[in-house]
Amino acid sequence: MKQLLYFFLIASFGIALAQESSSAYDLKVAVTRAGDRFQVNASYEVPITICEAFVFITDYEGAKNLPGVVDSKVLSRSGNKVKVARSLEERILFIPFEMRSELEYVEIPNRALLFEQLSGDTKYYKGSWRLFSEKDFTAFKYDAQIEPNSLVPSVVIEFFIKNILRRQFESMAEAALLKRSVPPKTCR
Repeated sequence: MKQLLYFFLIASFGIALAQESSSAYDLKVAVTRAGDRFQVNASYEVPITICEAFVFITDYEGAKNLPGVVDSKVLSRSGNKVKVARSLEERILFIPFEMRSELEYVEIPNRALLFEQLSGDTKYYKGSWRLFSEKDFTAFKYDAQIEPNSLVPSVVIEFFIKNILRRQFESMAEAALLKRSVPPKTCR
């Protein structure tokens, strides 16, 4: 069960059944199954600049203010590569589950953030955040492949993915909008 929860939480950064859209932030989340892996695609729009959006998604330590993230710490930085240790916790039926991972991010300023799990509680986790500047907003697009390290049936996994990810991405969109009120120095 710990691996199942880790699978759901790690997708926060960080869908063949259905594609759902929400009017708030034009949030869309889709999950499809491809063998033992799940393909997760999500997007949302926030009325901020692309620079502000990039600063937001690369605020690795600030991620601990998002639901489910207990700790997020930069371990090393070399050029455009950043290693991050992250601890996540979720409660299911009042039972707390804590998961850990080490991720490597590759930053492509104001365009993308590529990531891959180096170690952790899932068998495989790799994906990207891509940013697209529109007239009055920036579109965040998240794509990832995740292979859980769990024997839990895929129907149960898909149910939790859809519910937990929707909440995670909505929280991220709200947090990105709040950051807008104090633009980063690098974007002025």
